[in-house]
Amino acid sequence: MYLGIDLGTSAVKTALVDSAQRVIASESRPLTTFSPRPGHVEQDPAQWIDATFATLDALKATHAGELAAVEGIGLSGQMHGATLLDASARPLRPCILWNDGRSAAECRVLERRWPALRATSGNKAMPGFTAPKLLWIATHEPEIFAATKLVLLPKAYLRLVLSGEAIEDVSDASGSLWLDAARRDWSDAALAATGLSRDHMPRLVEGCAPATTLRGELARRWGMTGQPVIAGGAGDNPAGAVGIGAIRPGTAFVSLGTSGALLAPTSRIAANPDRAVHTFCHAIPDMWIQAGAILSAASCLAWIARLFGATEAELLAPLGLRPQAPSAVSFLPYLAGERTPHDDPAVRGMLDGLSHGTDRGSIVQAVLEGVAFALADCRDALADAGIAMTEADAIGGGSRSRFWLSVLANVLNVPIHRFTGGETGAAFGAARLGRLAVTGEAIAAVCTRPQRIETFEPDAGLVDAYAERLPAWRELYRPRH
Repeated sequence: MYLGIDLGTSAVKTALVDSAQRVIASESRPLTTFSPRPGHVEQDPAQWIDATFATLDALKATHAGELAAVEGIGLSGQMHGATLLDASARPLRPCILWNDGRSAAECRVLERRWPALRATSGNKAMPGFTAPKLLWIATHEPEIFAATKLVLLPKAYLRLVLSGEAIEDVSDASGSLWLDAARRDWSDAALAATGLSRDHMPRLVEGCAPATTLRGELARRWGMTGQPVIAGGAGDNPAGAVGIGAIRPGTAFVSLGTSGALLAPTSRIAANPDRAVHTFCHAIPDMWIQAGAILSAASCLAWIARLFGATEAELLAPLGLRPQAPSAVSFLPYLAGERTPHDDPAVRGMLDGLSHGTDRGSIVQAVLEGVAFALADCRDALADAGIAMTEADAIGGGSRSRFWLSVLANVLNVPIHRFTGGETGAAFGAARLGRLAVTGEAIAAVCTRPQRIETFEPDAGLVDAYAERLPAWRELYRPRH
C-alpha cells in the first residue's frame, strides 16, 4: 500500500493506493488563508499539520488494515511558499504563499543583483516565487530575517514534521528561483543574492527517490507495521503530471485548481522567461516542465458562487453540457493579479459588457470563459518557446465540469480529455512517487496513463466564435505597474 498526501492551498488531500493503483480511500480537510494587507496572502503552517494528521486519523478509523500496510509515502505541495524557521525549527511567522504579490519591487532588485537569474533558473523573477519574498522579509521584517535558520517550501515543512529531516525535491525547489534548473542543484549565486547560503536550504533529492522515513511514533499512531519510506515527492503540478502519466514530451495538460496552468513536459529546457513562462524540473530525472500559469482558475468560480450565495453546482447546472455561443459578458480572471504572460501582481479582475438583460448564467459562463482565455494566453506564450499543443488532459477540481472543459476545448482549439479522479491527481501522483521510492521499478511501468473517460472535441463554429472574441478580451487588460 502507498500513501499520497497533497498539501494544497484550500485543502489537504490524502489518498490510499494499492499495488494495482486503485484508490482504496481518500480523505480531505480544508485549509484557510488570510490577508493581513491588500495583496498579501498567508497561511499558518500549523494548519497543514493539523489537517494532514486529521486525514490520516480518519483513514485509520475506516481503513486500519490498509493503512497498516503502507510502505511508501509521497508528498505533493503548493509551490513557492516561504516557511521561515528558527534554530529550533519553529516557524517564525506565517507562510507567505504563492499568490502573494507584495514583493514586486524586490523582484526588480533581485534581477539587478543577479543578472544570470533568468538563464540559470529558466524563470523571470516574479512575486509568487520564493526568493523575492526573502528580500521583502529582509527589508520589512529584518529581525525575522536575522533569526531565520532554515527556509522551507510548504511540503518540506510537512516532511520535517513527519520525519525530522529537512529535505526538498528538485521540482518544488525549482519554483524558488534558487535552483540551477539545468544542474538540478542549488545555485550559490542565487542564494547569495538574497543573503542566504546552502546552510539555509534543505537537502535536495529527485522526486521518485527515497528521502527519509516516517517517525516511529507517528507510524505507531497510525498503526503502521513499519516505518514507511518517504519519497522526494513533487510540487503540485509535477505531481499531477505523474498522476496522469505525463512523463514525456508531447503530453500536455491543463490544471484547473485554485490557480490554473497549461503545462508540457520536455526533455530539455525550453525557457521563455520574457513572457513569464515557468521552468520547473519534473518529478522524474532528466525531465522538465514548461508552464504558463494563471493565479486564479477554480477560485474564480468559488468567488462568483460566494457573491451569488449559491453552490458551484447550482451555478453550473443551468449551463448544460456545452456552450451554444460565447457569453455577451467578458471576465478578466485577475482576482489575485496575473503571471503568464503579464507578470502583473497589481492587476485586478473585471466584468465587462453588463446590461439590464444580463442574467446569472451569462456571468457564470463569462467567468469560465475568462479563465479559458487566460489559458489561451499561456498557450501562445508556450508556443513562442517552441511548444505546440495538439491535445491536453485536464486535472484539478475544475475538471469535474463538463461545460468548462467544452469551453476550454473550443477556446484552445484542441481536444481536452478527462479522467476518473482527475480532481485528486496530485495526491495520486504523490502515491506513485512513494511507490517508486520503495520498489525502484521502471518509471514508465508505474506512471502509466489512466483511462480517459471522456474527450471534449472542438466545435468548428464555436472555435471561430471564441477566436473572434479573444482579441477584444485581450484589449480589456490594462497594466497597473
